[in-house]
Amino acid sequence: MKQFRSPTKLLVAGVALSAALGLSACGTDDATADEATSSSSSSAQFARPEPVASLPAIPAGGSTAVALDQGFVDALGTLGLTPGVVGDAELADGSVSFPITGGTVTVFDKDSGYRPYVQGTLLHQDSGLSLAAGGTTVELTNFTVDPGTPSRLFGDVAVNGQPAVASAPLFDLDGSTLNPPAIEGGEAVLQGTEVLLSAEAAELLNSTFSTDALAGGFLIGTATITVPTS
Repeated sequence: MKQFRSPTKLLVAGVALSAALGLSACGTDDATADEATSSSSSSAQFARPEPVASLPAIPAGGSTAVALDQGFVDALGTLGLTPGVVGDAELADGSVSFPITGGTVTVFDKDSGYRPYVQGTLLHQDSGLSLAAGGTTVELTNFTVDPGTPSRLFGDVAVNGQPAVASAPLFDLDGSTLNPPAIEGGEAVLQGTEVLLSAEAAELLNSTFSTDALAGGFLIGTATITVPTS
């Protein structure tokens, strides 16, 4: 498998480009019905091409931060839910941040027809988000970003410290407003992907907190992914 050796090329081609394409796969003008086909169906129609970029080991040290939408913050207040963080996550100034702990990504030429053209994962182990109300605390942890079609974020769910669901689809990622990757101070920054509550997570939270106020597609906030260039 072809791999870029330069740290800058590894970052820009293997991370920045992959994330920009992958996280924007859901909700962009290019997201056609053909792109929504499964990987197995695509593989049956197209031979696996040489990737244009491959990063087999994304370095730790970056972060995925979400600037919480005011509508989401207001909804939490209305429902009496108090947000918090788990593990190494941080919550400050209206933004929650989760350290990137590793992952892998491979990107193929989108025009080749091979789907999904971005494959891999972005890991955020040992951190997460909590929601508490009425003596019940839900923890969403160990996030994994899957940049496929559709782009989604999966994570483990625990209720009052007891595991409830593993690798649940928690958030949908819509990168239709994603800004071009920027290199700033030795870091690659990808800003603009919208984070939306998934239908599955909405159902789980509604059931846990005895409400029907949450629904799939509810805007949580806007993500900024920062990855070190070396």
